[in-house]
Amino acid sequence: MNPLAVITSGTKGIGRAAIEKFHKEGFDIVTCSRSKEDLQALKKELETSGKGEVFIRTADMSNKKEVMAFADFVRQLNRPIDVLLNNTGLFIPGSIHEEEDGNLEKMIETNLYSAYHLTRALVVDMKERESGHIFTTGSIAGFTAYPNGGSYAISKFALLGFTKCLREEMKEHGVRVTSILPGATYTASWEGVDIPQERFMKAEDIADAIYACHALSKQTVVEEIVLRPQLGDI
Repeated sequence: MNPLAVITSGTKGIGRAAIEKFHKEGFDIVTCSRSKEDLQALKKELETSGKGEVFIRTADMSNKKEVMAFADFVRQLNRPIDVLLNNTGLFIPGSIHEEEDGNLEKMIETNLYSAYHLTRALVVDMKERESGHIFTTGSIAGFTAYPNGGSYAISKFALLGFTKCLREEMKEHGVRVTSILPGATYTASWEGVDIPQERFMKAEDIADAIYACHALSKQTVVEEIVLRPQLGDI
């Protein structure tokens, strides 16, 4: 049986690149998105390779009820979870004192609570087996303050704190925990901006870094990995 990777928000950007990488390396995949059509297209494309199965479910990961429904879907597969990549994220620029009311709630629910609730639901299996690897897709905004970062930066600082705490809790249980902290990566959220595409990192490079962390022996964990465009932050 193939190992299993659960990767949230997997139809675009870093999530899509990570799914393609792990699937290529022989993993079965479980993923979610708000778009049923995008999920079906992803499943069809990947399964034609014959390398592994792809299990899909629609979910709005900013909604706790839907997060828990997705967790139930994963558990009902009755498969050991080898990798969990909490990849759901939302970016709305704005300064703390001027951004639209409700931005903080939106980004905390999406960027932090989705990872918190899904991890709590799925880590039980990993603890019992004393095996597994949990990743969170954070951001350099999670440790570097900058103007117009606002609630996005707040949510990513919190996500890094969550991952650090989880790492300490999981040490004795044999579960590895890694924070992925990328800078500007060319994804759909950057489309249309007046910046050359080559100025950004590639989502595939982030996916390769995630897989490389996982491929190390179980005696070793990369706790945090920071990736930035070669010419610096955007």
